[in-house]
Amino acid sequence: MADTPNVTPQQPAQPAPGMRAPLSAVDVLAFLCGLFAFGTLAFWGFVFWPFPWNVVVGIGAPVLAIFVWALFVSPRAVLAVHPFVRAVVELLVYAAATIAWWSMGFTWVGIVFGVVAVAVGLLAGRKRFS
Repeated sequence: MADTPNVTPQQPAQPAPGMRAPLSAVDVLAFLCGLFAFGTLAFWGFVFWPFPWNVVVGIGAPVLAIFVWALFVSPRAVLAVHPFVRAVVELLVYAAATIAWWSMGFTWVGIVFGVVAVAVGLLAGRKRFS
């Protein structure tokens, strides 16, 4: 009987300490969806609300969304949570932006953004688990 070499399955290449894996198209799309959601919340606050509430909501809504995003969803999130919780928080931020478009009367913008954001979120989530 011939000796067979001991073959172990290859682990995915890990970047060197201090280095990051290169960004993919899904990473860029996820970043752009987040920026669009935060920008939408600012736009909604400044345009939809009467003065002086427009200043409060226009600044407060995106700041609150960014704060929640940094706590749970960010690649360097402050709190390490279960991936399901992370997905729910991400979905809530996207839903808030979608509802903001709907409340301003731009239903189709909200629907298109919601579909794109959920699709990108699913792709990014699959990438994280692979």
